[in-house]
Amino acid sequence: MKKIAFALLLLLVTAACSSDKFKIDGNVVNLEDGAVHVVFSADSGVVDQWVDVDKKGHFTFKGVSSQPVLVTLSGKRGEPLATLVAVNGDHLKVKGDGGKSLSVKVKGNSLNEEWQLFRDEHRAFYADPNPSRLDAAIEKYVREHPSNMLSTVLLVVDYSDFSDHDKVDKLLRGIEIQARPESLTGLLYGNEKDRKRAVLPRLMSLTLFKHGGKFEEIKLTDKTSILSLWANPQNSRNALINKLQTLDKGIRIIDVLTESDSLRWHQTIAGDPADWQHYWAPGGPMEQGIQMLGIKSLPWFAVTDSTGLVVYSGPNCDLASKKATELIR
Repeated sequence: MKKIAFALLLLLVTAACSSDKFKIDGNVVNLEDGAVHVVFSADSGVVDQWVDVDKKGHFTFKGVSSQPVLVTLSGKRGEPLATLVAVNGDHLKVKGDGGKSLSVKVKGNSLNEEWQLFRDEHRAFYADPNPSRLDAAIEKYVREHPSNMLSTVLLVVDYSDFSDHDKVDKLLRGIEIQARPESLTGLLYGNEKDRKRAVLPRLMSLTLFKHGGKFEEIKLTDKTSILSLWANPQNSRNALINKLQTLDKGIRIIDVLTESDSLRWHQTIAGDPADWQHYWAPGGPMEQGIQMLGIKSLPWFAVTDSTGLVVYSGPNCDLASKKATELIR
């Protein structure tokens, strides 16, 4: 009897211990350089970690988050592998071909599996360079499934058209509260509680590597500036460039790559139609000023006034543009 009681106690302890973290097991072939980049916004801040991959494409990652978080997996050259939602207690499995991002499947909880089904059913929309059909499908799903957290995930990750802020906000508010945790919606509009408490930083200058040159100190105290921070590859980059190019010439655009792959960076901007200066933060956002912006996802935008005060920091290009335009009026 004592042995049975001990066994039950051991089982309970083991179960309790296993629920204080989440686990991702990967089996992804055709991965270059034997590593996977794992990024997510945890309870204690942004986790940015490289995980070793063996010759057969196997890797394991354990993370901690008491709330559902968006986890992105990418290769050493920035190629996307998978995006998934995880929370403590989840055991997720990622399998596929690293050379074909849409082939990578995620299993392990109903949310990720429903997301996978949505992507499979709308595969043609995801492959279409015009995102309007995918956006329409997402809007329809959100309206028809207000109690499903997948509605929030689709808006945060796969939706493209944020030009109509009121429409997006209405879609989001139409989702039931329990299906839109702040740990996910914070990636879209920022964490409301943190925003109320936080004091926006003042950035006097940044020292970044200039495309075609050496490290350069950029003074942020002489005019209104928008920092556009991104990572390779970024499918929506052309759309963002088009938006930023329409801004008043009095607004300076500082275009910054925040990952270690400079080769893809040079290739990307070689034919870039934008006429602003391009910079690289080697090895990721190592610059202290960039770290102060509290980046939770990419792309990310920050607006500074002529005193270096950051008046906006977040993922919404339209809000950044609006803030910058208001400053120079």
